[in-house]
Amino acid sequence: MTTLNSSPDSSLESSLEPPLESSGSQEAPASQQPHQIPLDLSCVPAMGREDFMIAPCNQDALSWIDRWPDWPAPILLLQGPAACGKSHMAAVWASRNNALHVPAKWLSTHDAADIIAQSGSRDILIDYIDPWLGSQKAETQLFHLYNMLKESGKSALLTMRMTPKQVDFALPDLASRLCAAPVARIKAPDEMLLGAVLVKLFQDRQLKLEAPVLQYILPRAERSFAAIHHLVDKADMAALSQHRAISIPLMREVLANEHNL
Repeated sequence: MTTLNSSPDSSLESSLEPPLESSGSQEAPASQQPHQIPLDLSCVPAMGREDFMIAPCNQDALSWIDRWPDWPAPILLLQGPAACGKSHMAAVWASRNNALHVPAKWLSTHDAADIIAQSGSRDILIDYIDPWLGSQKAETQLFHLYNMLKESGKSALLTMRMTPKQVDFALPDLASRLCAAPVARIKAPDEMLLGAVLVKLFQDRQLKLEAPVLQYILPRAERSFAAIHHLVDKADMAALSQHRAISIPLMREVLANEHNL
């Protein structure tokens, strides 16, 4: 894993190649750039343990993941805002112990006994359960799953955006179980982590982000994981459609468009 030191002496610039002297200076105005309709090419993010960025906002959550199998309950809730790295952290856990990734929609289409049978001797990961909380049918199966996990001595990692106390549960018995379950929380990111996430997201798209461009983006972008993901998507589309590099002029336009929405 990559550890981010948030001390004042730390800098993301050291992890980036120095910009070329002409970077961004000779770029033609957007009005003179050729445009094309960008293809919808799927970006496959790097999701290994070595790709996960450790920072103060996620260290506590990671410590819970690393405590497995010494969890005080059969279920651990991994909670945090959208795009904060829950799925990545959960994938690291599932890879380490060969857990079965169960689609959350199975809670409304499969019996808990079927899920346990398909998992065999493996533990279970259910990513993003929020949409299914509040459904009597899904909550009933999740309640049964909790009890079956406890009886078999297996574990399940559930990821969610809400905290259990924010959920309007349909099943009081499940509410009591999940509200008492340990919660590993990923907190709001600091600037160091946001910068590292920006670099990684552009790298996942095989796009180079120069240090001056990163320094331009950080104080102007919305400080949330979801907003950073959205911004990189828009920048990628703009760069592709206009045949332009990721530069300060391009990011100025992308940010302006976002603020005008």
